[in-house]
Amino acid sequence: MTKAPGSIAEQRLSLCAILGDDLVLTKAEDMQRYCMDWHGDVTSDAVAVIRPRSTADVQAAVKACRELGLAIVPQGGNTGLVLGGTPDEPQQQVVLTLERMNRIRNIDSDDFSAVAEAGCILAELKDAIAEKGMFFPLALGAQGSCRIGGNVSTNAGGINVLRYGMTRELVLGLEVVLPDGSVFDGLSTLRKDNRGLDLKQLFIGAEGTLGIITAVSVKLTPYPDNVATALLALNSLDDAITLYRRARRDCCDLMSAFEFMPPLAFTLAQEAMPDLPIPLSGYYPAFVLMEISGSGLVDIDDLMQRFLEGVMEDGLVVDGTIASSQSQARNLWLIREGMNEGQAKRGAHMRTDISVSLSQLAAFVADAEAAVGEALPDCISVSYGHVGDGNVHLNVLPPNGSTPEERHERIYKAKKVVNVVVDKYQGSISAEHGIGRLKRDDFEERLSETKRGLLVAIKKAIDPDLLLNPHCQIDIGTAIREPA
Repeated sequence: MTKAPGSIAEQRLSLCAILGDDLVLTKAEDMQRYCMDWHGDVTSDAVAVIRPRSTADVQAAVKACRELGLAIVPQGGNTGLVLGGTPDEPQQQVVLTLERMNRIRNIDSDDFSAVAEAGCILAELKDAIAEKGMFFPLALGAQGSCRIGGNVSTNAGGINVLRYGMTRELVLGLEVVLPDGSVFDGLSTLRKDNRGLDLKQLFIGAEGTLGIITAVSVKLTPYPDNVATALLALNSLDDAITLYRRARRDCCDLMSAFEFMPPLAFTLAQEAMPDLPIPLSGYYPAFVLMEISGSGLVDIDDLMQRFLEGVMEDGLVVDGTIASSQSQARNLWLIREGMNEGQAKRGAHMRTDISVSLSQLAAFVADAEAAVGEALPDCISVSYGHVGDGNVHLNVLPPNGSTPEERHERIYKAKKVVNVVVDKYQGSISAEHGIGRLKRDDFEERLSETKRGLLVAIKKAIDPDLLLNPHCQIDIGTAIREPA
């Protein structure tokens, strides 16, 4: 890596000269949306935004940035929640967005696989696959704007993890541009390939720190044309865990989602979507949004009916409703999604992405909410998440009317309080969102010397000049530049 030109203006001119004006944005108004996080909490800047149209363009961009001494922050749909795609050294970094690389290269109905470029919007990819009678099960609240390359780079989770696994388990192969500009071509769709180390796994969840994912091959399943969705009311989160165990036994692998929500979820959802219908009129301590799905000869509706009859007779479920149409099912899911929007409308707040053992989930939530209540009595805790994989989002909302400084102070204190409880339960501070820059310090505090040594060794072996996404996940210094 050579010395960068002396001014940002010279750097921009050099990038345009090498890559062409079509691939490079340099005006502040054009770059603004690429230099802030999804919620708009953090705003930054960059030397430029590079928008490649092909893998060859990405190679050229990597080589140009190496020549100019500029680090690269790769970005997909910019929907991440941990600042993994937000530049933090504006005078030394460019954003490289994959949004233009949005072709679906192939959908193979016989092979149950698809190959797509990294910039494909997840919802559009899922729709194209569905038109072929197949299903790609990754499902996220942001799927209308997130992109498959970012999903893979962050090892995204979502609502279908308990049945289909994390993104890592859906990926068959990758095409990746490496920090030296070469291409790792591993777009195989083989299900079984035991030829040594599975190198693609290095880049899944690496958040763009080891390479820039340009294309992905994924595994598909038959389309689940029979889906039953139910919103259920219970007396406690403990009962929700009991209900999950029973559903896992009775519905087996046909259960595709099992989400828990507090009663506040409905208030928050309606703050974001005032016209959203709320199907249950009573107040209950806990709610579960459950979905089972299948295809072919399986009678999903009968399975859901028989399951709910049993758990209601036993008093485990005290109220509930089953969606009678796709639109009703969509409205039930909008409660879950609207809850997130409602929290955002209340201003900056603490967001967590925690996982603990499923058997300890209810106890963890009780302990963590009690700890927050004691330390921050004027704040509201909102706990919800994916029961089937032990993932809880315990968020903390500062009081209305708080100044930005007061919010920051409460968010910082709440994070410290909750992390103490996470450590007590030997949980993880990141279940599905990644580490990025937001959680880097908390992540590094909990790294053993051995694990940190391995992570640093891998980073230095693949990206010795720290060209790609420096300061993301772990901080091992600033990109190396030769002296002038």
